[in-house]
Amino acid sequence: MGILFSAVSGSGKSTLAAEMALSGWRLLSDELALIDTTGRLQPCPRPVSLKNNAIDVIRRRHPEVVLGPLARDTHKGTIGHVPTPAPAVAQGAEQVVPRLIVFPKWRAGASLNIEPVSQGQAAMRLIDQSFNYSILGAAGFARMANLVAAAEAWDLEYSSLDEARDALSDLVAQYG
Repeated sequence: MGILFSAVSGSGKSTLAAEMALSGWRLLSDELALIDTTGRLQPCPRPVSLKNNAIDVIRRRHPEVVLGPLARDTHKGTIGHVPTPAPAVAQGAEQVVPRLIVFPKWRAGASLNIEPVSQGQAAMRLIDQSFNYSILGAAGFARMANLVAAAEAWDLEYSSLDEARDALSDLVAQYG
């Protein structure tokens, strides 16, 4: 079962993906979700790109992880990469069915808040984040419609990675 994270840059999706991968979850990709004509997520394992404060957050939580060289003063600030976990590379040919779509939003001091998102709203948000939806035309619409019909969508606002990870575990237990 796959979880697809979608949100604008700076929402905390890569930090959450890194936390999940470093806590034993399988990473399919960071920044890219390839969904084939059967509705399955095609893995594209690669390093997770962290920005600014997220670098120190992951370093504190996972001191065993050696990040790649930092790129400073980019248009997004400082960027560092968490190496691709070996299991993600080993399972790079194993597709999964996305059963959950999560729209994460990290906010300092926020209490955990998780709420369902309607299929229509989920589709509109995913379309907004898709780089090739308009290029695919009717096929893109059909693929998006199938995706949101087959998966449960949720908003997840959090400030604690532990709470977010636990909430995702609960969703997997409920829908997996």
